[in-house]
Amino acid sequence: MNDIAIVGGGLVGSLLSVYLAKQGCNVTVYERRANMRNRTVDGGRSINLALSNRGWRALDAVGMSEKIRKIAIPMEGRMIHQEDGRVQFQPYGQKGEAIYSVSRGVLNNELDKATDDHPNVDYVYDCKCTNVDLDNNVLYLNKNGEDFTVNPDIIIGADGAFSAVRRSMQFKKRFNYQQHFLPHAYKELSIPAGENGSWQLQKNALHIWPRRSFMLIALPNLDGSFTCTLFLSYEGEDAFENLTDEASVKQFFETEFPDAVPLMPTLIEDFFSNPTDALVTIRCAPWNYGNKVMLMGDASHAIVPFYGQGMNSGFEDCRVFNELVEANKQNGNIDWTTVFSSFNDLRIPDAEAIADLALKNFIEMRDSVADQSFLLRKKIEKHIQNKYPDVFTPAYALVTFRDDVRYSKAKRRGEIQDELFSQLLKKDVVAEKFENDNLQKEIEALVDKYKELTEQM
Repeated sequence: MNDIAIVGGGLVGSLLSVYLAKQGCNVTVYERRANMRNRTVDGGRSINLALSNRGWRALDAVGMSEKIRKIAIPMEGRMIHQEDGRVQFQPYGQKGEAIYSVSRGVLNNELDKATDDHPNVDYVYDCKCTNVDLDNNVLYLNKNGEDFTVNPDIIIGADGAFSAVRRSMQFKKRFNYQQHFLPHAYKELSIPAGENGSWQLQKNALHIWPRRSFMLIALPNLDGSFTCTLFLSYEGEDAFENLTDEASVKQFFETEFPDAVPLMPTLIEDFFSNPTDALVTIRCAPWNYGNKVMLMGDASHAIVPFYGQGMNSGFEDCRVFNELVEANKQNGNIDWTTVFSSFNDLRIPDAEAIADLALKNFIEMRDSVADQSFLLRKKIEKHIQNKYPDVFTPAYALVTFRDDVRYSKAKRRGEIQDELFSQLLKKDVVAEKFENDNLQKEIEALVDKYKELTEQM
């Protein structure tokens, strides 16, 4: 019973096909888009992603991390572009820790090509899933206008935030589903390469122009360009609804991002030719229907991009699912009932946690990174981590640079850190002079309390 249909050949579906092929399963991937090997850009979507430790671990398990590192650029921290023109670098973690900018299209192509070594994987492109008969495990598909059906042993929906597989599950009793759109949208823009393919901004950083209720970011590409994303409300004083012509767009960017405008010669063209896309969080449970259908990646837990964990959490889904398959396989037979049940138990709490963290981090990126109390906290965090590395790791580092701490546990530790730091930052001992004996005593007390609380988890 190892004939598997994966609906969706994006990042998660393609990586999962490699994992399952290695388990000896016969896998067919049904992808609505044309053959991705013929394209490098996925129109209308962000073409840059941030790979961090969880994603690297999942790629390493199928022997792909070394190849992907050749097409990825390390970003060692945030480069903050202040309103007054000052630029400030904020490291993400300890020395040597970085997140990596990688092209969605190039990465997807590499994952697709990885199946060439596995004759038990087949891709069907230009093929749309129109419905799923969940009770009889039948996929209704349409390829180039012709309808057909397949009846695999297992169906996995990896078909994104607006999943056709999940839509079929939403009509079943006891299936919980919620979608929440931010009042903000995003639009892709660009900064081209400089002379001789040079980078016009610091290469090894994620650039942020935080402006309280909105922001612009830029991630580096291998060709010297940067892919930029404007996050802005649909409606209101500073909003897309007010940017309706060339004059209004120019005025807005020259007022809010004056140092970026000279680097963006195609700003007007990009702004009016690229779509304005929504930001959605998807939560649902359970992710399975019986022991025959399972959701994975954005189909089960789409999140906003502000923690850089959308792809990484999807890749972690693949790794955890594979480990459960391996643990519940005997003589080539897989106990799918146990695999599905265990996967739900492990991953749903973690998906809820990273969804919450991503929403929270939007506020940090657009506002707090320029706040002096935030910067002081980061300075104290780094000091504590260096002095007590076996006890304290900041929440961001737990999520981004650790792959052995579940999202749900990282979130809880982060909540404890927030509470303790809020108490510390109210004390008189926290002044401009960071190094003083009274503050060190307060820090020691904070660390002791943190250790006590986390040991109770």
